[in-house]
Amino acid sequence: MIRIVTAGRLARLEQEADQARDRARDVQAQADAAWGSHVRELYAVTDRAERAEATTSEVSVLLSGALAELSEAQQELLRKDIEIRRLREVLESGVLVGRSLTVLMHYGEPHTVYATREDALADTDTHGVPVGTAWVPCGERPASASTWCVAAFIYDADCKGYRRAFMPVPAPVGGAA
Repeated sequence: MIRIVTAGRLARLEQEADQARDRARDVQAQADAAWGSHVRELYAVTDRAERAEATTSEVSVLLSGALAELSEAQQELLRKDIEIRRLREVLESGVLVGRSLTVLMHYGEPHTVYATREDALADTDTHGVPVGTAWVPCGERPASASTWCVAAFIYDADCKGYRRAFMPVPAPVGGAA
């Protein structure tokens, strides 16, 4: 079979080929645009995911710190609650005369009140004082001169309150005897 190709048919085939090339270029441009859009969207999504992961990490650190602070605050609240109950028991017992309390003082300021000296000394390790530390009396120096000191207070019925068991001797004023 012999086919005769005419100039008109050849022109139409060239025109169809040009149109097919133009259509292929258009489709390729659309595919490139779609690919570029897809890649940009992928980068944007990846960036958002990385920022969300970083934020989650920061929030996790903040949350763990807050939980640690909450736990510490709850323990401190529990200690204070126990201390309040113990002091209420002492107050409600009605026998205050001659009764003593021991106060753990930090730079001269009352820090914690205990029913006995032994309780105070047993609890000082929670405040950073190593167990077995030798405690010495404050003597004549003021309580504010010591980082930690233990002071005994006894109930004084005359003033209806507690006073320090050891009162330092006042220094003479102006050389008076």
